[in-house]
Amino acid sequence: MIVAGHICLDVIPLIQEKQGGMDALLIPGKLVDVGPALTATGGAVSNTGLALHRLGIATKLMGKVGDDLFGQAIIDALARYGDSLADGMIKSPGGVSSYSIVINPPNVDRIFLHCTGTNDTFAAAEVNPEALHGAKIFHFGYPPLMQLMYEKDGEELQTLLSRVKAQGLTVSLDMARPDPESVAGKADWRLILSKALPFVDVFMPSFEEILYMLQRDTFDSLVRSYQTTELVRFADSDLLNSLSQELLDMGAAIVALKLGEHGLYVRTTADPGRLAAMGFGAPQTAAQADWLGRELLIPCYEVKVAGTTGAGDCTIAGFLAGLLRGVPIEEVLHAAVAVGACNVEKADATSGVPSWEEVRSRMASGWAQKPIAAHFAGWEHDSNTGVYFSGRNRN
Repeated sequence: MIVAGHICLDVIPLIQEKQGGMDALLIPGKLVDVGPALTATGGAVSNTGLALHRLGIATKLMGKVGDDLFGQAIIDALARYGDSLADGMIKSPGGVSSYSIVINPPNVDRIFLHCTGTNDTFAAAEVNPEALHGAKIFHFGYPPLMQLMYEKDGEELQTLLSRVKAQGLTVSLDMARPDPESVAGKADWRLILSKALPFVDVFMPSFEEILYMLQRDTFDSLVRSYQTTELVRFADSDLLNSLSQELLDMGAAIVALKLGEHGLYVRTTADPGRLAAMGFGAPQTAAQADWLGRELLIPCYEVKVAGTTGAGDCTIAGFLAGLLRGVPIEEVLHAAVAVGACNVEKADATSGVPSWEEVRSRMASGWAQKPIAAHFAGWEHDSNTGVYFSGRNRN
């Protein structure tokens, strides 16, 4: 397993709960008393990669750092998990390593102050075929935070993913929502995705990210009307179906949209040829029929939330770990939301993730799941598997 793309150093101050939420914190000129800062590696490479490592998946990390203090801190932190994990890291002489200051108060979604740094210069040529040898899945994360990947209408991203796909690997892709006022925020993401997704087997953005990229007018209208970018409560069945259909039409085989506290939505291709072409990490041949033409939803598991940093990345790790281990599609969904739930029990991005065996044991112990969101009331529950399915699909 290879996890490549964006990596940074996260600085996470301990913030106590405040009356008034985020509005009581971010006031010009105000001194806010906080506790000790946790420093940890962040970004898709670290979050998804280390979560997979903790789940027992042999993983190689490919990110780019500078030769500065933050870059060395990132390399040292990765090496503490295992010497071989950092073997694929790229050092850029004179480069400025990426960092984030994570403002993460209790019961409020986090805010990132982020410097993209050397992530902006990550290039397709830096992933050579020899580095891919022995891997089944190549996961790439956060191209909206990597300048070469979105400029020129995503030519570099298309080049990278097509080269990896040509080596027979299963390609997985995650996104990030850019600052709307930035160059990345103004990029033509529909065009970029139309070029990239023919080479992507598993596409796992969040609902807000993909709504921003494919239906910007709808996204902006909802933000104006409700004065929030937390739009997952508007992710009804029809909207999820239309977004996922467009992504499947662009070329993805599996679309998994992260719904935050509402769980995970998964839609799969109905084309047996496309599913079989997923590469080394494709579902086992005997099980492929169970993956065809599915539209499924699974709510989150009940936990006490300490922080949401890395929750989506760890959900992806659970999904890919289940895919690699060849478990049924329903169990892959359970693994995804279970690993995400374990993650949010800790303030940082990965320390809450246990072993694969512990995750499965906890799921088997009667771990309660949240009720399905009200706007999914029409979905049917499969009591044998614990997942929900749309009336449009009865596999």
